[in-house]
Amino acid sequence: MFQYLPVVTCMTESALFTWTVVMPVKVLARAKSRLAVLAGPRRSELALALASDTVCAVRACPEVARVLVVTADPVAGPRLAALGAHVVADEPVGGLNPALSYGASAALARWPGTGIAALAADLPALRPAELGRALRAWIPAGSTAFVADAAGVGTTLYAAPPGTAFAPRFGGASRARHAAFGGHELDLPDIPGLRRDVDTPEDLRAAVVLGVGARTASLAGELLAV
Repeated sequence: MFQYLPVVTCMTESALFTWTVVMPVKVLARAKSRLAVLAGPRRSELALALASDTVCAVRACPEVARVLVVTADPVAGPRLAALGAHVVADEPVGGLNPALSYGASAALARWPGTGIAALAADLPALRPAELGRALRAWIPAGSTAFVADAAGVGTTLYAAPPGTAFAPRFGGASRARHAAFGGHELDLPDIPGLRRDVDTPEDLRAAVVLGVGARTASLAGELLAV
């Protein structure tokens, strides 16, 4: 287990604007199906723990002004709001990328001029400094940026600075899609927690080795000990 500590950063050009992190959280009863073999009836509880620890890490990142969660889940919404997230109800059309675009539109309407960063909600080993390092990284003018997952296939972070079109393409081989549509890959060292999303029991074990937040640590300790 680790503690979230404040990070002191130097002013850079990216610090001239704020970042809003948009996180999609699926209805818990349908979330993390590949973890059912490990979590069984506690799968929803585990999905909420992953999202909660991710929100806490984001909230502790100085480069982030706010986190906006898009969810239709009646339990996850209030729980994540209690951790300091702004919560908007997902639109009925559903789907990961539509939810992210809806959240981005809501954020830009409320906080004009903010940068929008879409972040996976299953990063329990995320350190605030890792996210800050990615958001401070150089992004070519007019371009979006992204961070690939640990497997090198998917995407965990997709960032659009102010004035840049926000067009996330998460799901499956999203690393290749984000690159094909002009995204700038942030191939940064020392950000294992930012890359380590959790979809399978093996992913959870790998995250625990890195060090996860308190909620995931408590539940994983029980589930992995069985």
